[in-house]
Amino acid sequence: MHLAKVKVNNSGTNFKGLANNKLVLNSLETISKHPSSFIATTTLVASSVIRPFVISKTPGVDKENKKYFSTDAIASGLTKFALVEAISLPIEGAIKKIDNNPSKYLNKTTIENLKENSKELVNSKNYKFATQIIKQSATLISSIPKSVISVSLIPVIFDLVESKKNKKDNNKNNETKPLPFKGVFEKGVSKVLNSDNFQKIVKKNSKNSDNITRNMAILSDILLTSTSIIKTKTSKKIDENKKNPLIYNKLFSSLASVFMGYGIDKYAQAKLEPVVEKFKEVNKNDVKLSKYLEGINILRPTLIFAALYYGILPIFSSIFADKIDKFTDKIKKGENNPFNKN
Repeated sequence: MHLAKVKVNNSGTNFKGLANNKLVLNSLETISKHPSSFIATTTLVASSVIRPFVISKTPGVDKENKKYFSTDAIASGLTKFALVEAISLPIEGAIKKIDNNPSKYLNKTTIENLKENSKELVNSKNYKFATQIIKQSATLISSIPKSVISVSLIPVIFDLVESKKNKKDNNKNNETKPLPFKGVFEKGVSKVLNSDNFQKIVKKNSKNSDNITRNMAILSDILLTSTSIIKTKTSKKIDENKKNPLIYNKLFSSLASVFMGYGIDKYAQAKLEPVVEKFKEVNKNDVKLSKYLEGINILRPTLIFAALYYGILPIFSSIFADKIDKFTDKIKKGENNPFNKN
């Protein structure tokens, strides 16, 4: 009995130490302030390192198809990072200015409407939900241009990677920096917040604020994949023989990611609820608690979708795309065609 009691107490002490850890808390706060940047950075690392590595180790897949699948992942990650950063940084800066001086940018009715029972606007659930939607909208806004640009980059990156085999000395590191947009973003964000229709949507759905990242990920994934497939099909620079495998790979990865990601994240959210409640209790007197919780709700689905899409699914999507391509190719040549049996 005594030993059991000591074990429980030590466990509780360890959890409290982790929940109070400054690095953990600062990280969660940073994720809350820069959700799109965190998602884009995670995507960049996962798409340019993890997914290509997994694809390269997948057995039974055509080597050329592997190269195109990996190139597609790298192009997608680089483009998403550049575009999202260019959009999200000025949006986040604008929201910070509104946070510090809401009366300068927002109508009195907007402040009262979103504030409801809170003493300060920035602490109200409606305002937090509204600003998180706007912050994470960068991923959604960039979906179509990201797909168009990333597909256009596939042949460029493919040729670059191939040329590096013969020219190892040409190692250029092109770092894309976000554009310094200023001025119009405060007006744009405040205009959205001042919209009566937007406020109605926020107040109606703020109870689901914990699921913003998951829902945004699903919406952007659908939009990204649809646009990417169309662009791949119509591209004149991608090898015609490699278009279908690319499309099959994108389609399988996207559909599996959406359905499996939603289910896994929902399950994880339910299972982690007791842990989150303990976290709330430990940090109940911290004025930044709401920011930490926002960070948790961004961190969880981001890591789940990234692990699934970039770490697990590439194995199956690569095999699926390669097998389907070979099967359809045989049908085109008249081999193994069930409709040609006389």
